[in-house]
Amino acid sequence: MKVGVRYFASIREALGPGESIEVAGGATVGAARDLLIARSPAHAQALARGRALRSALNQTLCDEAAVLAEGAELAFFPPVTGG
Repeated sequence: MKVGVRYFASIREALGPGESIEVAGGATVGAARDLLIARSPAHAQALARGRALRSALNQTLCDEAAVLAEGAELAFFPPVTGG
């Protein structure tokens, strides 16, 4: 199934505004992240497992266990502190 992926802040600078990916039915946010990490060295660095990232599914913050659906929008961004 097809899922849209959007990137924000430093991740957007490294990978661009976003892309579409194909994932298996029942895939999770974590599985999608692993798929993206395997896509290229730039993806591996920007989305690395040791890097603190936040994720949102259809504009709602989520954890990596959240299940994706056809046409979902998945977003990745670094944790942000405001002032």
